[in-house]
Order: sequence, then C-alpha cells, then structure tokens
Amino acid sequence: MNTPHQAPSDAAASAAPALGPDELDEIDTLLDDLRTRGEEIPQWEFCDGFLTALICTRRPIPPAEYLPMLLSDGAALDVPEGEPLPLLPAFADAAQQARFIELWMRRWNEVEAQLDAKVETLDDDRTFQPEAMDMRGAVASLTDEQRAEMGDDQEIPSFGQVWALGFMFAVENWPEDWAAPRDKEAARWLDDALDSIVALTEDDTGKPEVCMFNEDGPPSTSQARVEAFGEAIWAVYDLRQLWKSMGPRVETVRKAPEPGRNDLCPCGSGKKYKKCHGA
Repeated sequence: MNTPHQAPSDAAASAAPALGPDELDEIDTLLDDLRTRGEEIPQWEFCDGFLTALICTRRPIPPAEYLPMLLSDGAALDVPEGEPLPLLPAFADAAQQARFIELWMRRWNEVEAQLDAKVETLDDDRTFQPEAMDMRGAVASLTDEQRAEMGDDQEIPSFGQVWALGFMFAVENWPEDWAAPRDKEAARWLDDALDSIVALTEDDTGKPEVCMFNEDGPPSTSQARVEAFGEAIWAVYDLRQLWKSMGPRVETVRKAPEPGRNDLCPCGSGKKYKKCHGA
C-alpha cells in the first residue's frame, strides 16, 4: 500500500501546529519500533539535524531520495514527482509511515518558518531551536540507582553532538549540492558556516559549568560549548540564506561549434554548409 509524500500546501503548513511534547514522545516511540526492523534507525535528534540540513540544501531534495537515506539502505526510490511513496521496509504498515511523514512535515514547516523569520537575537521566541539533547545532563540528573541500571559501558554524547552529526550526514551524502560556489566570498561564507556545525560534532572536553537539561541540574556542559551551539544556530541561518539567494545549481550545456559556411555540411549531403543546412 502506498502513502502520500507531498508537502502540505502553504495554507495547511501555516495551520499545522508545531510539535509538542506528546508528539515528540510519539516520534521517539515510533523510532524505537522502527529500530526493531532496522538496527541503523537513528535517534530523533539525529533526524532533526538531517531534516534541518535538507531545508538548507541548495537543491530541493525529494522525500523519495532522502527518506531511504535516513531510514533504509540509501538507494533513492524511483517515484515520479507527485506520486505516493511505496512502503519503506522499516515501517510496520502504511498507517505508521503516513503518521511519521505527517509529524516529519510538521517539524519541517516549523523549522522552515523559523529560519525564514527575521530574528536578531537567540532569545527571540521565533528563533530556530534545534532538537538538541543534553544527554550528559540527563544522566547526571538521575539517581545513583538509575545510573547503575544503565551501566558504565555507554558513551554519552555531548550537548548538540548528535544533532550536528545528523546535519553533516546530509551534507556528506549530497556533496554536489553542498559544493562551494565559484564566488569566493560566498564560498568562504559556506565554509565558515559548516565549520561552526562541524565543531559541534566534536566532543565537549571543557569544564562542565552549566546544565542544558535542567537549569538546576548538575553541571554537564562547558560554557564554550553553549557559545559554539549558538554560533551553529546562526550558521544554519547563513546556510539557508546563502542557498536561497543563489538558487539551484544550473548545469551549463556546451553547444557544438557550428561549421564554417564553406565547410561540408555535417548532415552528409556532400554540399557546402552555406548551400545546405546553413542556407
């Protein structure tokens, strides 16, 4: 059975509310279920970084191309534009896939609206807010008994690290769409923005000073990491504006040189070009 994948109309997009705590819990539960059929299914934080990169990518990448990269074997589906997607192997049924796409598009529209809003400070309520988790703060806030149940063999990612890895996963899998433009200033703008996001993929080795999970929780994140996270948010705005201003990459078509008027006509008639197709 097929499920539709077209983006909602502008009216539907504006009417669709942002994802609330209940919907975010639903997505986590849904991804957990997908993981029973596909071990490589990522966490929602990774998905959110991936989604954000797609919104910033120079070429609009269709769901038939990006959903298999995120949730399947990476092979793009041969689906004509506007046609419904076939059921991906990770989903239990068409209803589950349709629900995931519905929640995905609500988040997509929310991020798109935030990145297109004219904001000047990160304190603005309209500012883009990545779905980044302070896992170290969450673990540090657990009781000793709860931490003991988790075990000590799990490597806990830094604040924003999984989100940034999801963003760069999209960049790395569509290199042609993220290739530096010829304009040197634009290319430098692109490199600087990507460097800010790549910085979040690294481990936070600074002194823990704040807790991003709970303001009253034990310190889990360095102040330098918090500042780097803010720089990454502005970098996303820069990337969105850069590619919107440049538009999709235009492939130049080289025209074969036209024969001289006294040359033989390439049609094979044996006549001079000026007396044949060049007349």
